[in-house]
Amino acid sequence: MFQVGDKIVYPMHGAGVIEATEEKEILGEKQQYYVIKMPIGNMQVLVPMGKASDVGIRLVVDMPTLEKALFIFHHGESDQSLPWSQRYRLHIAKMKTGDIQEGAEVIRDLMCRNKTKKLNPNEKKMLNSAKNILISELALVKGFTENQAIDFLNEDFDD
Repeated sequence: MFQVGDKIVYPMHGAGVIEATEEKEILGEKQQYYVIKMPIGNMQVLVPMGKASDVGIRLVVDMPTLEKALFIFHHGESDQSLPWSQRYRLHIAKMKTGDIQEGAEVIRDLMCRNKTKKLNPNEKKMLNSAKNILISELALVKGFTENQAIDFLNEDFDD
C-alpha cells in the first residue's frame, strides 16, 4: 500500500505524487482509488488501489539507483543487430517493467540507432515516451522542475 505524499512511477506513464485516495463508483462498482498528480503533462490519474501492484506502480528510485541508470545509459553496450520487429518488442517489454534501468537502456539504444539510421515513427514515439518517463522520475528524485530535468538529461544525452 502506498500513502498520500508518496512519489511513485506508473509504468508507461511516468512519475507522480499520490495526492489523495478516493472512493469512486465506476460502472456500478465502488472502489478505492489512488489520485496521482503527474507533474509532467499536468495530468491527474486514478488507479484502483487493489490493482496498483498489478500495473507495476513502484516508489521512485533513490539517488544511487538513479546514478546507476545514468551510468548504464552512458557506458552500456547497445545491440543494433536485431531486426526492427524484435527490437521493438524488446523495447516495449522493457518499458512495461517500469524499471528505470530498462528505460535508460531503451533510450540509449534508440538514440544510438538514431545516430546511424533514422528512426521510424513508432521508434520516435517510443523514444519520446521513454525520455518523458525518465524526465518525470528525475524531476521527482532530484527535486527539479521539468525544464531543469530536461536540461540535465540533454547534457547527459549529448555526452
